[in-house]
Amino acid sequence: MSKWKNLIPRPKSNFAQVKCASCGNEQIIFLSPATPVTCNVCSAILAVSRGGKAEIKGEIISILE
Repeated sequence: MSKWKNLIPRPKSNFAQVKCASCGNEQIIFLSPATPVTCNVCSAILAVSRGGKAEIKGEIISILE
């Protein structure tokens, strides 16, 4: 039964709920973005692309799978 688990690959990246350090707004972002992610309320930068995983500037509330 365990060999069947490997037939369906899991994604290497996830989404996360991040709290903005400036205004406290919570929004869901992709953890591997190609462009900088900004807050929808105050336009502060929440995440900066670093080629793979993003550098998160806000507080991570939870990881969504």
